[in-house]
Amino acid sequence: MSKQVQEVETIFCHETGDDYLVVVERDGNRLFRARLGLSETSAGPRPAKFRLKDGSSEEPRQPDEFVELARRARRIRISEQTSRGAREELLEMLAGYQLEEKAKAVRTCRYCASAGRYSPITTETAIRDDADWICTDCARQELERQLSYSNAGSVTGAARERLEELMLEVQDLQRIVNLLEGQLDPDLTKFDTISATVEEVDPVRVDSLDLHPGLQTLLEDRFETLLPVQSLAVENGLFDGEDQLVVSATATGKTLVGEMTGIDRVLNGKGKMLFLVPLVALANQKYEDFQDEYGHLVDVSIRVGASRINDDGNRFDPNADVIVGTYEGIDHALRTGKDMGDIGTVVIDEVHTLKEDERGHRLDGLISRLKYTCEQRAKRREDYSGAQWISLSATVGNPEQLAVALESTLIEFEERPVPIERHVTFADGREKVRIENKLVKREFDTESSKGYRGQTIIFTNSRRRCHEISRKLEYASAPYHAGLDYKRRKKVERQFGDQDLAAVVTTAALAAGVDFPASQVVFDTLAMGIEWLSVQEFHQMLGRAGRPDYHDEGKVYVLVEPDCSYHNSMERTEDEVAFTLLKGEMESVMTHYDEAAAIEETLANVTVGGKAAKALNDRMLGEVPTKHAVGKLLEYDFIDGLEPTPLGRVITEHFLDPTEAFTLLDGIRKDAHPYDLVADIELQDAEL
Repeated sequence: MSKQVQEVETIFCHETGDDYLVVVERDGNRLFRARLGLSETSAGPRPAKFRLKDGSSEEPRQPDEFVELARRARRIRISEQTSRGAREELLEMLAGYQLEEKAKAVRTCRYCASAGRYSPITTETAIRDDADWICTDCARQELERQLSYSNAGSVTGAARERLEELMLEVQDLQRIVNLLEGQLDPDLTKFDTISATVEEVDPVRVDSLDLHPGLQTLLEDRFETLLPVQSLAVENGLFDGEDQLVVSATATGKTLVGEMTGIDRVLNGKGKMLFLVPLVALANQKYEDFQDEYGHLVDVSIRVGASRINDDGNRFDPNADVIVGTYEGIDHALRTGKDMGDIGTVVIDEVHTLKEDERGHRLDGLISRLKYTCEQRAKRREDYSGAQWISLSATVGNPEQLAVALESTLIEFEERPVPIERHVTFADGREKVRIENKLVKREFDTESSKGYRGQTIIFTNSRRRCHEISRKLEYASAPYHAGLDYKRRKKVERQFGDQDLAAVVTTAALAAGVDFPASQVVFDTLAMGIEWLSVQEFHQMLGRAGRPDYHDEGKVYVLVEPDCSYHNSMERTEDEVAFTLLKGEMESVMTHYDEAAAIEETLANVTVGGKAAKALNDRMLGEVPTKHAVGKLLEYDFIDGLEPTPLGRVITEHFLDPTEAFTLLDGIRKDAHPYDLVADIELQDAEL
């Protein structure tokens, strides 16, 4: 011990019961631990016992050895957690040996001291743990322990890092534990703020436009000047027939860009307008909007469809001035050879759908087929000059590349009218509804400076969950999804617009732009069905929060269930996905083709274009393996040369998946029982 005594730097004393734990260090490294006991003498407190600790055993040493250690040490530190009486006793003992000037009380980590480590902490580095302060290392370990006991036991990666960052930021372990238990501490749940941004654009006065008198009067009654994105579109040739890709945030007015030029071209006899949307709910709303706003100027019709088209002809008039349609609805008209007449304007809303695995190829094929149809008509008719194409999106990661692919002028406007606060909190499935109820009530009880109460959209992953959440909310709410009939959806839209509902609970039906003026968006899950959201879908959905004419700001709450997934095919967990979405870059919009998609679009192109099918494939955004697709179509007798067979025509008109069609055909040729065919198809779907 003599060598150690000569090189002692620090002696640290911490009260443990009736004794003191002594830690002896040199250069920040512990040399040994010991236990020191004092006794009262006529000269004052003096060392009475001194034992070196080695694990659970102790080696008795002479009490005077502590005094020699103290004389050799450069400094003596006494834990502030030591009681006042014990601290005074130590100082009096050291004063008896003229060592009191080396001694100083310091704040130390309670856990470190109990473990025999000297760990001084400062106001900047200490973490509060109930009434005590601990070091950051012990705080991390204690957080790990708390996580293991909580529902968040399997928090991973970025989520765990986020919790540690918050703990170090607020310096309070208990507040983080409360966050894990679903408390909505705004200082902790807040992830960031997407600031409101202002891009300087000289506004175009509406009275300076040279539009058809009917439209000109209508617009002048509504506005004095156009919004910035609308002004940019006008200045870049909107009314000169320029094809445009308009990329701008939700609620910046990009939809009116397509409406203005489309209605003007209709009224000036340049052909009808097609307004294409991805969902039936959105088509219904746009149809009603067009009827209300332009019905006195133009005839409006609607064409919707899904994988099985129900066309009773009651609402669809192919000769109407304006046709609002879903992608599949208009594509079905092309595949079945319906004459769409002179098309003057094609507006494609939510054009970023091009990147979706399930539907992107159908939109890509539709664009190619529509352009071909318009070009062929223009060749036959000298009085028809073709269509102007306006593509709209709020979320595109590669706008320049997409504009080139669409042969369009890019109109990009990056202003966000109101700021959006984004929050993250952790909760299990049972706790989520309780938190959602609290968020909905708090928001609806708040009124903006514009006089509107706050309203909430809750996104979840299934229709069943929509109804479950809506039933449990205390304030008036309603489920809203594609499974509801048209009248019920319209009722919900009207009630929300009249502020009779505090919240709507929905699936993907609202993500694509159905117009609900919500101030708050809550993500009950980060999945749609059994797929995690993409960054683009996430931004599209959170963009529903906050409208400039209604709200001062938007709020987004992401409720994360640690270690949760919604299907065994999901490789990641919700806490992993959450921070990927919050920090991720917007994905590029481009269509990718697997074999089934290539076969389906090639068959549709053969049906519409015949011998021009290869040219239609070549002009699509995605790379289509035409030769292979044609070979498979010939193999299964879906085409004869470059003409569809009756079987091929049925398949393309009903949007049958080629893989399912091949299975059906094989089974029919082998006289398989219908039940066996259905079972085979279901098994294929399960494997996919």
